[in-house]
Amino acid sequence: MNSSVIEAKSLTKAFGTTTALAGVDLTVQRGESVAIMGASGSGKTTLLHVLAGITAPDAGRVLFSPVTGPAADVTTMNERDRSRLRRESFGFVFQQGLLIPELTAIENIALALMINATPRRTAIERAAGWMASLGLAGFEDRRIGELSGGQAQRVAIARSQVTGAELVFADEPTGALDSQTSADVMSALLWSTTGQGRTLIVVTHDADVASRCSRTVHVRDGRITAAAGAQA
Repeated sequence: MNSSVIEAKSLTKAFGTTTALAGVDLTVQRGESVAIMGASGSGKTTLLHVLAGITAPDAGRVLFSPVTGPAADVTTMNERDRSRLRRESFGFVFQQGLLIPELTAIENIALALMINATPRRTAIERAAGWMASLGLAGFEDRRIGELSGGQAQRVAIARSQVTGAELVFADEPTGALDSQTSADVMSALLWSTTGQGRTLIVVTHDADVASRCSRTVHVRDGRITAAAGAQA
């Protein structure tokens, strides 16, 4: 069995009087693709944000185990260290992509590298390689508004992977897409993560998306209620 890449222990989180997480335990193995499903307000997005170090839990721990180096407790890091972790080891794909419309497609991807002090020329070369791998060759100089929804999401996927992130978090990455484009984007996401030996955690309401992951976790009222392997 692969070693775990991230492990949550007894996570709790409340927003005012609303309990978002009520003692969640979750272990994700290296190379897995895990879908987190649940109704609106179930706590699934909060769980993803806590795992990724975006939101601090009220109690509990999140342990991240990189390929090299010691395990790190994300919940006890200061904000500077968490930011570095998100830049260097984690990748993110969101429903609307959160791409910068003023930049071209290739600049959006390369920016993830340049933030980490990679020279612009090297960053552009790596970004171009990912664009070609994801079927976007020829679209390098288009701005985000000139791309289709599926193309923009593949740019977001490339941005999440160009840094060599070990673990990718995706929050409803196909939520705004039609069924065929959703299937294409999910194929690209899986190829670029688990297909490269990396790990994917995806929040989704789409059973078709979840069925393509190696495991599905169901969240209800801030608790994990069931987990199952991928369906055929």
